[in-house]
Amino acid sequence: MAEYSTIRSTAGISSAQIDEGLRAHMNKVYGTMSVGMVITALAAWALAGLAVTTNPEAAAAQLPNGMFLTSFGVTLYASPLKWVVMLLPLAMVFGFSAVLNRTTAATAQIYFYAYAAAVGASLSSIFLIYAATSIVQVFLITAVAFAALSLYGYTTKRDLSAMGRFLMMGVIGLLVVMVVNIFLQSPAMTFAISSIGVLLFAALTAYDTQNIKNTYLEHAHNGDSEWLGKSAIMGALQLYLDFINMFMFMLQIFGNRN
Repeated sequence: MAEYSTIRSTAGISSAQIDEGLRAHMNKVYGTMSVGMVITALAAWALAGLAVTTNPEAAAAQLPNGMFLTSFGVTLYASPLKWVVMLLPLAMVFGFSAVLNRTTAATAQIYFYAYAAAVGASLSSIFLIYAATSIVQVFLITAVAFAALSLYGYTTKRDLSAMGRFLMMGVIGLLVVMVVNIFLQSPAMTFAISSIGVLLFAALTAYDTQNIKNTYLEHAHNGDSEWLGKSAIMGALQLYLDFINMFMFMLQIFGNRN
């Protein structure tokens, strides 16, 4: 873990300068993440609004739960385009490192916002499955939990770095079980996956926050504003993914289905 004294001795930077720079860096991380969340929410809400209609005469199809889809909704959710919508965010997140390495921080930030919009499109179908009030309630609960966990990760004196490998192994194991459950369709396993997922990404929120803080402290003496800008965007992506995954798992547990 980076220490202030180490940085001062190697670079002659005062503690006040480090604190000020760290606050600005974390504000950039949280600000970028927040804008991404707003873009995701607006994209999901707007596309769901275009896909669903309450007028049976204007409907192109009816879902088993009684909801009506417009022709746009059929194209978005019931045509081969649905695979593009589902897989595009995955492809974009795998390409994020390459974008950071090859472009400027400003371009990487635009890419992040485009990614957030793609995630919003892929999540728009939750409005077909869950009641809108339930989605809002779970989102607010997730936001409160995320804020508390991130604050803990930022302020704690405990070194959380040892958790990193364990948490990554847990995420990989969870993905394997999720794939298996696609074929088993076990309600008990679905509940267990959601519960473990919430715990994993809750822990990752605290871990990633501390890691973002320590990464800044380790490189504060470099004075490379471009590198620090890219680091803030990568940190925003990490926390954004923690929030989205925690929200989706909590929605599966607490959400009221249509």
